[in-house]
Amino acid sequence: MQRTADTRYPILLVHGLFGFDRIGTFELFHDIKQTLRSAGARVFVPHLSATHSNETRGDQLLAQIERVLDGTGASKVNLIGHSQGALAARYAAAIAPQSVASVTSVSGPNHGSELADFLRKALTPGALPEQIAETVATLFSDFLALISGNRDIPRNAIAALNALTTEGVAAFNDKYPQGLPKTWGGKGCERVNGVRYYSWSGILPGDLLGDGFNPLDPLRVFLRAFSRYFITEAEQNDGMVGRYSSHLGSVIRSDYPLDHLGTLRQTGIATATPVDPIDLYVQHAERLKKAGL
Repeated sequence: MQRTADTRYPILLVHGLFGFDRIGTFELFHDIKQTLRSAGARVFVPHLSATHSNETRGDQLLAQIERVLDGTGASKVNLIGHSQGALAARYAAAIAPQSVASVTSVSGPNHGSELADFLRKALTPGALPEQIAETVATLFSDFLALISGNRDIPRNAIAALNALTTEGVAAFNDKYPQGLPKTWGGKGCERVNGVRYYSWSGILPGDLLGDGFNPLDPLRVFLRAFSRYFITEAEQNDGMVGRYSSHLGSVIRSDYPLDHLGTLRQTGIATATPVDPIDLYVQHAERLKKAGL
């Protein structure tokens, strides 16, 4: 059956930390973008710094929103941000609400990441460990920039890490609180300054062998290891972001059986996953269309 997701406004898929649009023939949002387009949506993927602060990436997003509006003749866009991309989307909507119809956070660290807190504490500011970590992260982001053709976009690995800690996001939230819940684990205001706010995310199941996933997926192994550094949201996180930390606006669901990368893509490894992550984006586009967005 043909799906219909021709939203009123174009959709921008906003990548997070170490993200990119395309490397060679590989596109980060390929399956999501193609499926949404097949359902009738106009979809774009902006180029943002692989590593930088939320505000810097948000300013980059604002410039590209303007280009999309000029190119399509639309008056607004729908922003769907994965991980740190959700914070860039929130910033853009707060600064230019007249250009944004909706913000959707997918696995977004809207109250910070306990994993980022652990990494920040492990790195002494100005000391050798931080310099080594910054060098490694910068080299990796430079490599991504080189092979993706985005060499002219600025990068700052430590600024990115600071921007994702609980403290860093709290400072960000003080300036841009739109859509945030007033109580921990609650829902936020769905509409602020004319912009609709939504969110969804997943959690790592507790049983490695019985979680419906292939335990040999190497990325899953890393995320499960990262999950051990969560205290406040132990066993209620996706390996990078806590369940309740992801809440924003109207919370569609925050416990899908999907890890942090699972809400972005399918692994290509045979699984018994009861949720199709790509279909979640189509469902949401249909939701936006029904809301007149």
